[in-house]
Amino acid sequence: MTALTLSTSSAATLRADAIVVGVAKGPKGPVVAPGADAVDQAFDGKLGSVLETLGATGDEGEVTKLPAPAGIKAPVVLAVGLGGAPAEGDGYEGEALRRAAGAAARALSGTKKAAFALPVSGPEDVAVIGEGAVLGAYAFTAYRTDGNGKAAKGGKNEPLGEAAILGGKPRDKAHKAAVERAATVAAEVNRARDLINTPSNDLYPAAFARLAQEAAKEFGLKVEVLDEKALLKGGYGGLMGVGQGSANPPRLVRLGYTHPEAGKTLALVGKGITYDSGGISLKPAGHNETMKCDMSGAAAVFAAVVAAARLGLRVNVTGWLALAENMPSGSATRPGDVLRMYSGKTVEVLNTDAEGRLVLADALTRASEEEPDAIVDVATLTGAMVLALGDRTFGVMANDDAFRAAVHEIAEEVGEQAWPMPLPAELRKTMDSPVADIANMGVRNGGGLIAGLFLQEFVGEGITWGHLDIAGPAFHESAPFGYTPKGGTGSAVRTLVRLAERTAAGDLG
Repeated sequence: MTALTLSTSSAATLRADAIVVGVAKGPKGPVVAPGADAVDQAFDGKLGSVLETLGATGDEGEVTKLPAPAGIKAPVVLAVGLGGAPAEGDGYEGEALRRAAGAAARALSGTKKAAFALPVSGPEDVAVIGEGAVLGAYAFTAYRTDGNGKAAKGGKNEPLGEAAILGGKPRDKAHKAAVERAATVAAEVNRARDLINTPSNDLYPAAFARLAQEAAKEFGLKVEVLDEKALLKGGYGGLMGVGQGSANPPRLVRLGYTHPEAGKTLALVGKGITYDSGGISLKPAGHNETMKCDMSGAAAVFAAVVAAARLGLRVNVTGWLALAENMPSGSATRPGDVLRMYSGKTVEVLNTDAEGRLVLADALTRASEEEPDAIVDVATLTGAMVLALGDRTFGVMANDDAFRAAVHEIAEEVGEQAWPMPLPAELRKTMDSPVADIANMGVRNGGGLIAGLFLQEFVGEGITWGHLDIAGPAFHESAPFGYTPKGGTGSAVRTLVRLAERTAAGDLG
């Protein structure tokens, strides 16, 4: 994990393997951003011109490496694009700094130490640069070997060792707190990424549950694990129905963080399908290869609860991990079967590939029994949401308009692209079943909204509830950008952590 530090040293005098400077896109070429003054002076005030000669423009995420001139102790200067220059008197947007730091950190994989001389005007900038650096430096190396069965080391198999943020104030409480929070939150996003990237033969429901138990012991959380016997006895028909086709039985995990001065309780529920074949409604060829990521919601919830504990937030947070493996076999649930859910409601299963809502339904009902002040579920739930919002934006639904608006605002605040979505009442009728209380499918159009309406049926009366469909941004299959790697992204972790912080502060009624 990349270490974060604050330094008051000059970019010219700090000993590091590289100095990172920001470059904005100006009307007449690249413009050196604040924080890089000492480096620009070493280039006789011509750093912008040199970069332009090398083809740099200052576009967001653009990375240009060049040898450091005399007067700079680091051997390499790395200029990273910040996008358009802000208006005079305005600072750079936090997300622009976060993405720039991430792109630079990724370009410096395998480097022991880099100094980030990006614009810093206060603790908020320290926080986003720190987050971006740690997230951008992420590398999943657990299965990399040297060809002889030993773990591969060195080069791009190793992340950036240390990111020193220049312009920060190590003795200032706000700056120190900002960098500590950034390190914690980024570490927990990376925890979620590790889980998502782990192949399903190693991360099945029982294995996931064991990791939760280990984390609970380390961070002082309460943990309860219901195995298949307890689930069967307790009437968890959704979890058992989805998991009964697999040799790896399901689990329901409850993680609990409590604070003695907490006034509110927030329940987080995560979809944890550790592998999704679609079941009897088998996915077509080309759609199975990334289905280890179908537990991204549970990974986000797990990481967020741990983050709340590490940050010592004055709020009670429970995390519910609904874990199952959806496989086709002679014992698998069939289309047309009827499941009796934990709530007592019956569900006709019209499509076994609409399984996430079934496991979430049981977990939502169970979480509701504890009467939290709010419940938020997170799931890679529908391909329809990807069609609606693309690969980088998650949908936000809720049974309360103000809460939906607040969650959307929080997501945007922390740099996670999100969009509020409705729950049209007329679509509920399309899930009417001739044999059961409800079907797990409705009309095809608006499938993401249909799924949200289904989940709403299992939320306890009077409880504020939100639903995040992260099917698009949870797993990134294209080239990395900013601080987003290829593979698991840890989507929604930062939103959930900020939601917990806002709840602790009393900002959410």
